[in-house]
Amino acid sequence: MTPLQHLARLADMAQVVAHVVPSPCISVCRMDAETGLCQGCFRTIDEIIVWGRQNDDERRHVWQHIRRRAGLLPATVAQKDPGP
Repeated sequence: MTPLQHLARLADMAQVVAHVVPSPCISVCRMDAETGLCQGCFRTIDEIIVWGRQNDDERRHVWQHIRRRAGLLPATVAQKDPGP
């Protein structure tokens, strides 16, 4: 399983309300200076810092940004997402 496939699987799990929202960390922790995103989980440093203090709804919101940034959403959905 590639890192992106692993991330996609976690993203799917995050959308199921009955589950605890999983961390998007896949242990590929490198920040991209150009995009400001982690190359593994596609989060900003601020999103990484606050993750442990967020509730499930807030975490699902971050997951929506991750899915868009990682190209895991259809183009029409990604265009509607105004997130960072």
